[in-house]
Amino acid sequence: MLKSHFVSAVVGGLIVGGGLLAFGITGRQRVETVVNQAPVLPQTADNPSSGLTPHDIYQRDAPGVVFVRAKLLEPVTSPFNLFNARQSETSTGSGFLVDRTGDILTNYHIIEGAARSGGVTVEFEDNTLRAATVAAVDPSDDLAVLRVDMRHVPQTTRPLTLGDSTSVRVGDPTLTIGNPFGVDRTLTSGIVSALQHELQAVDGSTIDNVIQTDQAIAAGNSGAPLLDADGRVVGINSQIATAEGGPNTVAQTLSFAVPIDTADTVLARVDHQQALRVAYLGLSAPAAVKGARARRGAVVGAVDKDGPAATYGVLAGDLIERVADLPVNSIKDVLAVVSTYSPGQTVSLQIRRRSRQRTLSVVLGSRTVPPAEQ
Repeated sequence: MLKSHFVSAVVGGLIVGGGLLAFGITGRQRVETVVNQAPVLPQTADNPSSGLTPHDIYQRDAPGVVFVRAKLLEPVTSPFNLFNARQSETSTGSGFLVDRTGDILTNYHIIEGAARSGGVTVEFEDNTLRAATVAAVDPSDDLAVLRVDMRHVPQTTRPLTLGDSTSVRVGDPTLTIGNPFGVDRTLTSGIVSALQHELQAVDGSTIDNVIQTDQAIAAGNSGAPLLDADGRVVGINSQIATAEGGPNTVAQTLSFAVPIDTADTVLARVDHQQALRVAYLGLSAPAAVKGARARRGAVVGAVDKDGPAATYGVLAGDLIERVADLPVNSIKDVLAVVSTYSPGQTVSLQIRRRSRQRTLSVVLGSRTVPPAEQ
């Protein structure tokens, strides 16, 4: 039987070859191969695919993905830092537009330690740069919402469609549009590898129902949207884990995304009015004294009698030496550290009063940030 099939194949090949020669079609003709990109497979049988290809989804959604930069306040750890100087470090990642008001969803760990107003910027696809205000944070789920002014942002920039992470199944195709290593809007693809995982957030809390994928997610893709077959956001890429192999094996990388349904809580806390609220301490610097000798610490000038500082025992004339265990040299330094917190959070103040040192825990209040300051 095998021999007869082989003979048939040879004869068929000779007939086809002879036919081509008879019609004058020779090897001198140029052969052009046309490849039609197939749509991403549907997620579930009862949810038919929109028929979009990965390129279609990229073209539609990439303008809504932004590059996030956060200027972090960190103490200088140099042995030559004799005067407790501070330095700025930069954290970068991705984020994506969720509404036309200018709200952007990203990871909390990207902006942790940055000023809530003036410490974060986002960049759109045409290099349009916008200052962002931190509108809401959820450290326990590693999520944050940024607010930007959408005036003069390209009209092609539109919010991404949020999906339903409860519909995700193992084996579903996934796409990510992000900014790995600062490279603008790179598209990667993969599948859902596992569900129901847990991750540890930056505050030690456990993030439940995490989506694991096999995508090649790199640094800078944190905060990027995890998309399903129809280009809907089903997760926010958050962490990666790399398992080192042996000398002759390739290291394996696992990627984890926070389910988009988890973001409902932090998105619901965003005040969609024009004004935003930031942390408030309620103290100011003293008037400059001519010939005053510089010293370490921040001298408190006036204290708002109704503010958090007064409520928790800060007095005019106190010397604040550290805020949240970070050394400070001026009230400007104090307020810079406080600006990295959200209203309602607790910050520690190490103060010196009449040569006695004490530590106060202050629950921060809030103040309204006018649109001009955003």
